[in-house]
Amino acid sequence: MKQNKVIHKDFDNIQEFLNDSIVNFDVKGNPFGNQDRNSLKLFQFKDMTVNVKSFKIPNIINQIAYRFFRKSKAQRSFEYANKLTELHIGTPQPIAYYEFTTAFLFKKSYYISEHLDYDLTYRELTTDLNYPNHENILRAFTRFTYGLHEHGIHFLDHSPGNTLIQLNKGDYKFYLVDLNRMNFGKLDFETRIKNFSKLTIHKSMIEVMSDEYAKCTGYDYEKVFNLMWQETEAFQERFYRKKRLKKKLKFWKS
Repeated sequence: MKQNKVIHKDFDNIQEFLNDSIVNFDVKGNPFGNQDRNSLKLFQFKDMTVNVKSFKIPNIINQIAYRFFRKSKAQRSFEYANKLTELHIGTPQPIAYYEFTTAFLFKKSYYISEHLDYDLTYRELTTDLNYPNHENILRAFTRFTYGLHEHGIHFLDHSPGNTLIQLNKGDYKFYLVDLNRMNFGKLDFETRIKNFSKLTIHKSMIEVMSDEYAKCTGYDYEKVFNLMWQETEAFQERFYRKKRLKKKLKFWKS
């Protein structure tokens, strides 16, 4: 099996450690977070904790697509992280990516970044509406999202678990993770507001984010809120429709 790897120039000196982490991924490292879709493990190098994400082997169609026509999720994660870093947008420091292929098929890939300590994710804001300084954090997050949009960053997986938050005694810092789905370019009003649709089902949170985004942009609050709430409801409907369909398919399969 052929190996392709790209290591950030600042981490060339730990290449041997990185190689070992990938080769022995199954038997070394400490599992971290949700392991359902992809596998995450933490590895220690001196005083630095390294986060290695192992992407599952794609289906046969995507094995061909990633082998010849598309960049892998690992490569996109690495390249997008570097782009965000250049734009001074928060994301864990990218270190490297590895890919393994055969002559005609794409197999495994890994994205490596420096592990980031954080206090919460956006998800905690959706599950605990009484979280300390809830509204202040939510407004700061909205300003962070506005900054993404102003930089022409359309984060397609802008969902509750994909923003890490450091509290820093009120100087809130936000960091994007799960980066492999992004578009870059000027965003129109509808695209900007739709980008909030996966974040929460709570109308009170939509009201706060709409108010803050209207302040950032100069857009009319009612216009922002009406579209943000409409897109949120539409996303929820699609989500549960898909869930019901999967449940029916599983029933027929069984």
